[in-house]
Amino acid sequence: MDFPAPPAYPAPFPRRSRFPLAVLAALTVAFAALLAAPAPRASAAALTPVPSFGTNPGNLAMYTYVSDGLPDGAPLVVLLHGCSQSAAAYHGHSGWPAHADADGFALLYPEQRSANNASGCFNWFERGDTARDSGEARSIRSMVEHAVSAHGLDADRVYVSGLSAGGAMAGELLAAYPDLFAGGSVIAGIPVGCASGMIDAFGCMNPGKTNTPQRWGDAVRAKNPGWSGPWPRVAVWHGTSDTTVVPANGTASVSQWADVHGLSGTPDSTERLPGPTTAAYHGGDARGAAVAHFTVSGMGHGTPVDPSSGCGTAGAYFLAAVCSTGHTVDFWGIGEGGGGDPGPTDPPAEEPTEEPTDPSGSGTCVTDSNYGHVSAGRAVQRLGQTYAVGSGDALGLWNVFVTTSLAQTSTAHWERVPGC
Repeated sequence: MDFPAPPAYPAPFPRRSRFPLAVLAALTVAFAALLAAPAPRASAAALTPVPSFGTNPGNLAMYTYVSDGLPDGAPLVVLLHGCSQSAAAYHGHSGWPAHADADGFALLYPEQRSANNASGCFNWFERGDTARDSGEARSIRSMVEHAVSAHGLDADRVYVSGLSAGGAMAGELLAAYPDLFAGGSVIAGIPVGCASGMIDAFGCMNPGKTNTPQRWGDAVRAKNPGWSGPWPRVAVWHGTSDTTVVPANGTASVSQWADVHGLSGTPDSTERLPGPTTAAYHGGDARGAAVAHFTVSGMGHGTPVDPSSGCGTAGAYFLAAVCSTGHTVDFWGIGEGGGGDPGPTDPPAEEPTEEPTDPSGSGTCVTDSNYGHVSAGRAVQRLGQTYAVGSGDALGLWNVFVTTSLAQTSTAHWERVPGC
């Protein structure tokens, strides 16, 4: 696949001289500090809308979370929700606020509007929204520049993380703006440049696309021609039982960013984390690697959290397994502890769920589009038709227009019901 080179643009901030520590309605892609000196931990704040932040060609909304008393020069983490999610949902479930309070950094949440994508997905598959200084990508850059200026944050310590469609968009942003982001985290996402439109996107999600590491790397380099580095440090998270965005995408993303950093596909070190999770580090150890691959055994599609340690809460697309937030913070080097124990060795208090957890338990009735049911693990699709998990009840066409109601009668068993 050839990727046309976008035009070059001036960098929004001075380039770092050191190695950095960063549709349509038919497509419902289910993707959701190193402080200068020890300072008193900031107190909790509130998720706050920012109605005006500069040029906004992508028509996105902006929210921030900045703890009271946050010192000047703190890092900034940009968080991109998945399809059918919101900034508030990601903020409430992911565990990021606790780490922001404990470790001293600010949070920025871009939020998709239904006018752009009926399912609330970031348009990671549209080149007009992912090219440097175009569409949604440009809007997010404006948000970053506004937050850095308004709160006195460190422009050299800006990071981006996202789930699913948000994870795919996070990768696109890292490629388009390596001068803006010091590191990133791609959770259940897609390699950069995989899709060039809606139809392409489905193939990227499942079964995924095969490419050489160099061609994957070329897709990143093509987004910012002439940029010779440094490149952001990238963490890739994926569950081995993800059927929405298959695990091959995580492997491809790792090979992509390893190639960008000039590394082989062989990790330098590995370790076992709770979850059960395996971490493989490319280009150094856990604190110095350029690329990290976190694989969560048995987990489906979602952001890994660990409520037992105070790291987030379980829910749809937030799966009780391991504190991905804490380990990502540590990998970027902006953590000082707290907000959930990211340490290895201890087993999780509960087994990781294979599909998104419904906090209200069995007996729950959910009305959603057939695509939404499949994305949440309540149904599966075969040859364009949708069937309830467990009962096998036929639900009709797999799209966003057909809406059905499902009741959970036991673990991983859903039945079609007349309505909720």
